[in-house]
Amino acid sequence: MKRRILLADDELAILLTLKAILEMNGFEVETASSAKEAIGKLTSDTFNMVITDMRMETDTAGYDVVRAARRQSNPPAVALLTAYPLLGSDWKNEGASSMLVKPMNTNDLLRQIEALLVAHEDRQNNNNKQNLKNKDVVSAAANNNKRANAVRKQAS
Repeated sequence: MKRRILLADDELAILLTLKAILEMNGFEVETASSAKEAIGKLTSDTFNMVITDMRMETDTAGYDVVRAARRQSNPPAVALLTAYPLLGSDWKNEGASSMLVKPMNTNDLLRQIEALLVAHEDRQNNNNKQNLKNKDVVSAAANNNKRANAVRKQAS
């Protein structure tokens, strides 16, 4: 099954070029030419990753896309794409996992996307395993309570 990427950028040339590169490398790519369009697609579809330009309708429109991605029931990996690298950690505080600086060598871009997806999938798998362990503990406690109640009823 192909991994799905939502790519948001208001520069058509970049959007189409990255879409073609990603599709040639086995990804299924949905595009959005604005933050508003990307947010709409996030609410109606599921993606493994979101790559969003930072500066679209506003200088911080990319953050709106990042926040929308983080609100999903199964949040995707998120990377900010920008020609203006941000200093500090604001982009991390907003929920982005990585910053991709354009222009970028195709091999470097693919390597970074793959690494980000693998790390994200590992985190999700670890969270799922922890959730299953928690459910097992809760289930075992409930079973113990049922047995204890049955023993009490027999003893009375």
